[in-house]
Amino acid sequence: MSDHRNPRARLTPAMRGVIDRMTRAGHPPLHALSPAQARQAYELGAGVLDIRPHALPRVQPLQIPTRDGALLNARLFVPGTEPGLPVLLYFHGGGFTIGSVATHEPLCRALAHQAHCAVLSVDYRLAPEARFPTAVHDAWDSLQWLRAQASDLRLDARRIAVGGDSAGGTLAAVSAIAARDAGQALALQLLFYPGCAGHQDSGSHRTYAHGFVLEQPHIDYFFGHYLRDARDRDDWRFAPLDGRDETGHLKELDGVAPAWIGLAECDPLTDEGIAYADRLRLAGVPVDLEIYAGVVHGFIQFGRAIPEALTAHQHAARALRHAFESH
Repeated sequence: MSDHRNPRARLTPAMRGVIDRMTRAGHPPLHALSPAQARQAYELGAGVLDIRPHALPRVQPLQIPTRDGALLNARLFVPGTEPGLPVLLYFHGGGFTIGSVATHEPLCRALAHQAHCAVLSVDYRLAPEARFPTAVHDAWDSLQWLRAQASDLRLDARRIAVGGDSAGGTLAAVSAIAARDAGQALALQLLFYPGCAGHQDSGSHRTYAHGFVLEQPHIDYFFGHYLRDARDRDDWRFAPLDGRDETGHLKELDGVAPAWIGLAECDPLTDEGIAYADRLRLAGVPVDLEIYAGVVHGFIQFGRAIPEALTAHQHAARALRHAFESH
């Protein structure tokens, strides 16, 4: 392990080079922009380091109705023409404030191609226009719609996984708990560096607060737009690690879907991801935890520059294949 007094020394040379190029580019930080400006900036930059999108035989735009009458745009990626493929319901990252189906399309296409499963990516509603718990409701409504429509979409309703990165990982984890509560089986929850804790006070939050792409001001910015007030931090639907249910008790995790969790070593969210994996294991849930050394939050979208991104894609796809084969 590198000297803890110089956490930057833990970065791989390629990762350090990416961060240095980002710094030299001189773009204003997202937290200095309005949400609309931040979304536009993120959209413009999302594909710069990402892999070239895989060609797939079927890419289908869809709309998903929600409980309050809204329609969510979604995109279905299907790697083959045979009926009955399993499906991953995917929620993009972006602090509940930025990001879209478009920003995460290369990742979703890669997972569909490598796991040979369909991937349904959803544009859940973003903050501050839609504050907590709207995104949670959108995620759950998307899962229920997928179950009901899977046959018409020529997919296997018995083999569904949920997944996401960062804030999308939070939504996937929460959806997996809600599915357990509803008696609905899922094959897997696939979580890339999910947000899990109600308060950002862990050691990794302190160590990697500045200079590692996702900085503390970004986290404050995103959550400031998303949460209605401080009480939401203690709701399990925001904090599946340490949040409470309506009775005031810690939300139990026994019986939730098996988990694959991929974390970045140099990421404020690493400690809470490890703690969530530990809680799942203590509850008897099978967990496959991977920590990718020397990379930062968001690295899975840096596949042109960071080899660990390609490795993480492969590991996630393998976990999906195994989960669907055994489910």
